[in-house]
Amino acid sequence: MKNFFIVPSILSANFANLGNEINSVIKYGADFIHFDVMDNCYVPNLTFGPVVLQSLKKNGIKFDTDVHLMMKMVDSIIPIFAKEKVKFITFHPESTLHIDKTISLIKSFGCKVGLAINPATSLDCLRYTLDKLDLVLIMSVNPGFGKQEFLTYVLKKIEKVRSLIDKNNYNTIIEVDGGIKKNNILDLLKAGANSFVIGSEIFCSKNYKSTILHIREIIYKHVY
Repeated sequence: MKNFFIVPSILSANFANLGNEINSVIKYGADFIHFDVMDNCYVPNLTFGPVVLQSLKKNGIKFDTDVHLMMKMVDSIIPIFAKEKVKFITFHPESTLHIDKTISLIKSFGCKVGLAINPATSLDCLRYTLDKLDLVLIMSVNPGFGKQEFLTYVLKKIEKVRSLIDKNNYNTIIEVDGGIKKNNILDLLKAGANSFVIGSEIFCSKNYKSTILHIREIIYKHVY
């Protein structure tokens, strides 16, 4: 079970009670907390930056952070997040002039690096980068807003990435983000995903503990 990760996205959390929201999902079995950083340029939404993470840390909220940068020209903000000792920093290939340099920048801070692929984005860039990546984030919605419907054609893309990883004996994580619910997570598992960014399905539920446990149960039954 250590190779499968549940990653709540705070984009769907109650920001008036954010510290307690994060403490709750961590207590009930979340592996990382997903930070969707949007700039209202690369995507049509504006969310939050490093100051939110810094505030949470200063107030004693302890969690591993999965930072997803959905913004233009990411190199200037990567060092700020990296200094907060985040676990993963993931960026989109369209958001930098030099993908390889950005990968090296993230690694220079000791962070794990991910590359995010939008639903209609080609997988060609993975031919030259997969050996350097710790994580491939497959977007199953077009990035920008929560509560979108899962795009089922992305399952084929997940299968292709899984095939590439297995063929080369890499340990790269396949993470999926967008529209993930209890009723479609089994399809993602079968396609080859092993990390699941889940927002509204958790934070809009009445009981975080039972929701996370139910998701864990689905994963457990598939694996064993």
